[in-house]
Amino acid sequence: MDFPDFFPNAPTITLRDPLAAFLGAPKSGTITYSYADAVKLTGHSCPTVAGTYLMVRRGLACLYGNELPERGGMEVYLREQREQGTTGVIATVAMLLTGAAPETGFGGIGANHRFARRGLLHFGAPIDGTLALRRRDNGRGVVLDLDTTGVPPPPELQTYFPKAVAGAADEIEQAYFGELWQSRVARMLTDHADDADLIRAWDWKRAA
Repeated sequence: MDFPDFFPNAPTITLRDPLAAFLGAPKSGTITYSYADAVKLTGHSCPTVAGTYLMVRRGLACLYGNELPERGGMEVYLREQREQGTTGVIATVAMLLTGAAPETGFGGIGANHRFARRGLLHFGAPIDGTLALRRRDNGRGVVLDLDTTGVPPPPELQTYFPKAVAGAADEIEQAYFGELWQSRVARMLTDHADDADLIRAWDWKRAA
């Protein structure tokens, strides 16, 4: 695939999925996701896709430290309702990386519903951030938010964006628009992946 050159430089996310191990593919259950996987699933690359990818990555680090995160072992909470704004895109990336799914998810195996993923993704949650993760085994949670003001789009984008959106850009202008658009995504994923100002995280305590 002719993805932009920066894609391989974006951080990867490695988890262990007990369901994958149970069913033997991969046998170890260890799965590594790349930013390209998120792009393939959503069908595009933008600050929302990149930002969600980095928020989940940061959340997993907060919850698991040096442990290998468990895919399917956490619940995901989104602040907005599913039909609002870019919530659907955020949910799609979060589902890919965490395994958490809404009512349409995998119902589990056997009478005790082992490895169930259904009902682990929630919308309209009472959180201050964009999304939150909570471990199912120990209840530890983290709230995450994205602030892209420190990684602004290139100034030239303002010239090409209106024409591209209106479908009035010629082939050269459209190609240049795409390069400008991806340049911001590239900076988020390569220069600011560990930037605490871009991805903010704080402990999420259970309600008393």
